[in-house]
Amino acid sequence: MQLARVIGTVVATVKAPGLEGVKLLVIQPLDRGLRPSGSQLVAADAVHMAGPGELVYFVAAREAAQAMPDPFAPVDHAIVGIVDAVSISPAARDAP
Repeated sequence: MQLARVIGTVVATVKAPGLEGVKLLVIQPLDRGLRPSGSQLVAADAVHMAGPGELVYFVAAREAAQAMPDPFAPVDHAIVGIVDAVSISPAARDAP
């Protein structure tokens, strides 16, 4: 699992089978210090509650598909939780 910030939404007029009714969101992965890390991604909202500006955690690969109502849905990334609070010790934040 990895933390990310939801930064936008995706509108799809046609979706693959298994993705009907699933929200697609643009996320920015974050590092240990909650700073942007890497490229932005499109993730399926498996919790059905995430929205722009929220801190979320997501999974990738097969775990992403398993998080969906249809476990054979063609997704590479899925949001599986909304983060309420984060507490990071200074030593962990600065670790490589």
